[in-house]
Amino acid sequence: MRTYFLLALISSLLLSSSCKRKSRAELERELAVKTEQAELYKSQLDDLQGTNASLLDRMADLSVVSKAGAENISKSLENISQQYSFIENLSTKIQAKDSINLALVMNLKRSLNDINDEDVKVEVRGGIVHISIADKLLFNSASANINDRAQDVLSKIASVVNDHYEMDVMVEGHTDNIPISNSQFKDNWDLSVKRATAVVRVLENKYGVDPERLIAAGRADNMPKEDNESMAGRSANRRTEIIISPKLDQFFKLLETPEFKG
Repeated sequence: MRTYFLLALISSLLLSSSCKRKSRAELERELAVKTEQAELYKSQLDDLQGTNASLLDRMADLSVVSKAGAENISKSLENISQQYSFIENLSTKIQAKDSINLALVMNLKRSLNDINDEDVKVEVRGGIVHISIADKLLFNSASANINDRAQDVLSKIASVVNDHYEMDVMVEGHTDNIPISNSQFKDNWDLSVKRATAVVRVLENKYGVDPERLIAAGRADNMPKEDNESMAGRSANRRTEIIISPKLDQFFKLLETPEFKG
């Protein structure tokens, strides 16, 4: 190809020289220039062909990258969609739980409206309903036997609790920090547990609360509401709390995070 190109170029120059009667030296100079230009064009052509091949290779690589990138983007969008659905579902369930708590609190307060607010308090703490009953309303001093005055309160609480069968009921006994030790109780732990157990037995045996929903726990003097330095503070700390919450298995299932595709 190169030889043919040069021969054609020489023939062209010879014809031109015969017409214009150029000297041999002038023809040789022109031939050298043309030859140099031909080499330059060939070099440029080779460069262009190499560049073209490189671009084709890069385009092929880019198509692979784009495909992989598209798959990753698709997976990411799918995960975001799943996470959004999970959060939306969780939010809906939490709102439903809050609505149930609100209805529960309203029913309890309506049922207990004739009880002194200082003796029975109903509130929501941390998304859970707490009923705090003063020690004097349930028990005589240093005793775990429920007195007659407590029956009315516990019957009303049990009635509301039985209407909310999807909830668990934990009964916690609390004492002040004055140590107790007698023939009935070894210490404040013993007293707080036995008082909680006494309330649980009444709720089950007398007012028909399902025992599978009931939990008895003693806190002794480890979770005071007030300072134990004063008589009023110690009185506030001697209490029984009935805590109404979603069943633990349902609660933890609610908080489970689904496995998202990586």
